Amino acid sequence: MTETQLYLISPLDVGGAFPQRLDRALAAGKGLVTAFQFRVKGVDSHEAAALAEPLQAICAAHDVAFIVNDSVALAKRLKADGVHLGQDDGSPRDAREELGREAQIGVTCHASRHMAMNAGEAGADYVAFGAFFPSTTKDKGPDAEVPDVELLQWWSQIFEIPCVAIGGITPDNCKPLIEAGADFLAVSGAVWNGDEVAAIAAFAKVMRG
Repeated sequence: MTETQLYLISPLDVGGAFPQRLDRALAAGKGLVTAFQFRVKGVDSHEAAALAEPLQAICAAHDVAFIVNDSVALAKRLKADGVHLGQDDGSPRDAREELGREAQIGVTCHASRHMAMNAGEAGADYVAFGAFFPSTTKDKGPDAEVPDVELLQWWSQIFEIPCVAIGGITPDNCKPLIEAGADFLAVSGAVWNGDEVAAIAAFAKVMRG
């Protein structure tokens, strides 16, 4: 079984001192953090591209994949390493045509085995399940189904496509997700709402012992 990796998701505010914070987090998480998702809302494509540029360079320097949330067009413009698609953001097949064979394409699958299998059949490189815990980052309605760790076990035993666990994950609650077979833990608030270096160290302690 492969070791679980960290997949960092940006806060919505990535200006100001955030590039320096990202650099520190990736330096602290060498070998542990393998992907970073650029997730901003309510800005136009020019502003998004300008905000992304320094962050993309930092990720490249640390050999961390730079993934754009929701927008295939922005991912293509930036020549990003990949794109993460929600259920309403188009199909992995179309994204693959736009971005090419090498692009990493992920799909949000909530708590649905059906969505995940469909994503896999459509060529997704990973599927994301969540939110496993209450989250301010992961959008979900009041009626959203909360996945069980058994979903991660089922997926990892049957399919080779990696799975990502997302939603309110912290160093204190992540161990069952790792034990269930999550290939990646997608984390945002647990890292950026405090000292990012200390947070990465706390995750490393649980994930690597």
